Amino acid sequence: MSPAPGQAPVSVAAVRRHRHRAPLLHPFVTAARRTEAVEYVVVEVELSDGTVGQGSAAETVAVTGEDAASIEAAVDGVFGPALTGATGGLDGLLACLPAPARGATSARSAVDVAVHDAVARAAGVPLTALLAPAGTAVKQTLENDMTVSLEDPATMAARAAEAVAAGTRILKIKLGRDVAEDRRRLHAVLEAAPQARLRLDANQGWSVEDAIAIISGMEDEGLPVDLVEQPVAAADVAGLARVRAAVTTPIMADEALWSSEDARRLIEAGAADLFNVKLAKTGGLADAVAIADLAAEHGIGCMVGSMMEPRISIAAAVQLSLAHPAVTMVDLDAPLWFASDAPAGGYTQEGADLRLLPGEGLALERLDPGTDPV
Repeated sequence: MSPAPGQAPVSVAAVRRHRHRAPLLHPFVTAARRTEAVEYVVVEVELSDGTVGQGSAAETVAVTGEDAASIEAAVDGVFGPALTGATGGLDGLLACLPAPARGATSARSAVDVAVHDAVARAAGVPLTALLAPAGTAVKQTLENDMTVSLEDPATMAARAAEAVAAGTRILKIKLGRDVAEDRRRLHAVLEAAPQARLRLDANQGWSVEDAIAIISGMEDEGLPVDLVEQPVAAADVAGLARVRAAVTTPIMADEALWSSEDARRLIEAGAADLFNVKLAKTGGLADAVAIADLAAEHGIGCMVGSMMEPRISIAAAVQLSLAHPAVTMVDLDAPLWFASDAPAGGYTQEGADLRLLPGEGLALERLDPGTDPV
């Protein structure tokens, strides 16, 4: 009997990395940070037969605590040495990596994704074949949203109108800096894009009382809000549960959710209707799948999201999104903000719909180290 896809033994010959810097088309602003260009690190895992897989990690100091230098240091000093020379199937190779730890989750994710990509390529299968639960069908498409970053109401209204004109039907609205101004921002967006569905993301910016007041007010007005993401501080799980109990709008956990242990804690507290799963927080695909499995077991819907990350990271997130049945939403618009869309392949966006392109592993071309180098 032949082994399952990805479980035939392979050997890791080398782990490499190269750094890049990509300008954004316009600044990305949240309650936590402002970004005008993204520095990121690409990790390559080469197998003994010459197969190369790639992953990437973006600098997200305000969220994961990692900058490009710390990502490189973690790859060079921790994850690369742990993996180089290892032999085994996918599970065996991943077992060689230290567990995700705060301050190195993006770096670990880059290596984890590169391992998945290399193993899937060596097996001649798309990455979804390694991620989909047995007996489940891979989804063909999921509808992407477009983020409207946190700026003055007029600018946000203009960005919303541009997104809708380009085919977006779901807008993710960044709020969370000032409650009164947040209301003005929200109404400006609605006036500019009255047919759009809205996902609101406060990025921990409200108190429990303010969150309940603003969400209840939106419900009283009948605004087309599908969910509110991380309205209160990540550490305040009890506060998040209070918000959820006081409103009918679905509440999504993001910054409060890093691991499957966090997922269990949120479930036990009754703190979230929805989970936002991000590979840069989970430390890779393996624990992201574990979170999605828990969510499915407890009737919690999942979104796969990202931070301001390059196309390699997003390609992995798209593979996960279409492979796992618990994932019903995506927030994967980050590459649309980048001035460069390298490398080619992986997936395509047709209108607002994400669809995988055929190919092995991530189905991406290798990113040339000379592309947007630092």
